[in-house]
Amino acid sequence: MVQTRAAQRFRVTRAARIEDGGFKIDCRLYDLSTTGAAIEVENAAIIPENFTLVVPEDGLTLPCRVVRRSTFRIGVVFA
Repeated sequence: MVQTRAAQRFRVTRAARIEDGGFKIDCRLYDLSTTGAAIEVENAAIIPENFTLVVPEDGLTLPCRVVRRSTFRIGVVFA
């Protein structure tokens, strides 16, 4: 299989939070790389196209843009 990702991904499982203004929702972070991540949420349809991902365990605050979406997962690139 040919790898087409811009950066190597790392399998992680971290509690995180999606924030956009007053909007906040808990999520789970998977497949982290230097360019993006996969995020699991209860309802991907309600997640805005651009938001801030907060990962308290790692002290990260990352601006994100959604590039793919399914029922429970979204793929994001870091802005």
